[in-house]
Amino acid sequence: MVLFWSIALVSSYLQLLRARVFGSKATPISCSINPHNGSSRPICVITGATSGIGKATAFALAEKGFYVVLVGRSSQLLSETLKEIKNKNKDAQLKSFEADISSFESIFKFKNSLEQWLSDSELHPSIQLLVNNAGILATSSRPTIDGYDRMIATNYIGPFSLTKLLLPLLKNSYVPSRVVNVTSFTHRSAFIQKFNKDSVTGVCFSTSNQYPCARIYEYSKLCLLLFSYELHRQLRLLDDSRHVSVIAADPGFVKTNIMRELPCYITSMVFLGFRILGLLQSPDDGAESIIDAALSTWETSGAYYFGGKGRTIESSQVSRDPRLAKQLWEISCDLFNDLHLHLLHQNN
Repeated sequence: MVLFWSIALVSSYLQLLRARVFGSKATPISCSINPHNGSSRPICVITGATSGIGKATAFALAEKGFYVVLVGRSSQLLSETLKEIKNKNKDAQLKSFEADISSFESIFKFKNSLEQWLSDSELHPSIQLLVNNAGILATSSRPTIDGYDRMIATNYIGPFSLTKLLLPLLKNSYVPSRVVNVTSFTHRSAFIQKFNKDSVTGVCFSTSNQYPCARIYEYSKLCLLLFSYELHRQLRLLDDSRHVSVIAADPGFVKTNIMRELPCYITSMVFLGFRILGLLQSPDDGAESIIDAALSTWETSGAYYFGGKGRTIESSQVSRDPRLAKQLWEISCDLFNDLHLHLLHQNN
């Protein structure tokens, strides 16, 4: 895992080096969603906002004037994060919701709660920014209540479903809105020729004698990236005004608790290896690419941000395959429709 991920990360940094040597300029960052324009603050929804990169992103966007909606699984951690942000920034406007991104029912309840809160607060019925940051690195197969692999459900199916459910709020925004999907350089280690229902839900991995956690993590991040590009294309086909933009952000290798399920000696070895290479970052540093993606100009929709300072690079060739992206999109839409229909029948 350390070797392949190191190669994947170094290849990303080599792209930055080539761009610097040959004079390519970083994408200009201008605050496309202007938090200081008008009386109401733009609303940003961040998943996985109670730790690591998500928490750092919440701090940064609150500082920039967004009304930050934090989404997490633990009410206690949400409460603690709200207090921390408020202690640092007295003017921060914050709201939190408890939700499990691996569960469609939980995501659907969050969507309803968000809409109700917007109505009760007499806020405009829209959001301006969605940051799909929640992610896990699981070491064992633990099916969700929907019957999917939990890591794929959290890292891909959940963000896909949440984005689909919140698209009406994004499209209803009084200013152009944006989706930022937090992906990973590890997608460069993933290869696939064809998608089917079992591969998208992760059911195919449950038959393995040993749970291939690194492979599934890489695969889930590849799926999220393919989805980002396809959503960008779909929105361009359906909306000539380009009201909703989609950007992928890669924070690099960040020292967070995402590897908490791995044995301590493996975690220590991984962190040491990346520290020796000079590639280990803090959550604040890792959040830079997400902030860049959130605030960049609208012409950058469909881009892949990496390395901070407004820099973009190309993702892997597999991730840019429109045939694969369309195939994944169609299967994911079928899964979404099945989950939605099942939930509606269950509630009737």
